[in-house]
Amino acid sequence: QVQLVVSGGGSVQTGGSLRLSCVASGGTVSSRCMGWFRQPPGREREGVAFIDARDTATYTASVKGRFTVTRDNAQNTLYLQMNSLTPEDTAVYFCAARSESVCGQLLTRNFPYWGQGTQVTVSS
Repeated sequence: QVQLVVSGGGSVQTGGSLRLSCVASGGTVSSRCMGWFRQPPGREREGVAFIDARDTATYTASVKGRFTVTRDNAQNTLYLQMNSLTPEDTAVYFCAARSESVCGQLLTRNFPYWGQGTQVTVSS
């Protein structure tokens, strides 16, 4: 059973940066698709950034060029570097993992393992 622990949320002003971390136990990050979802206030959870076992990264259009998903296999940790943040990025961010090495459809129901959410608030 994979367990994910998320850290790194917080409050920043527009244009600021944050880095989220997701430490995995009970399974290796290198062998599976892992990624980040977010849930803005009053809205559904949406996929943000994902990386598969071949290190192929996928981003939702609104974060391309600003967010970077990486992982440290030695630390069994997934990261999300978020730059040039805007108020539209305000949300609770979740780390998630699949059992499979490929990401496929980036739907919440395809990810059986979830970390706790962390709040990211961007003020104007």
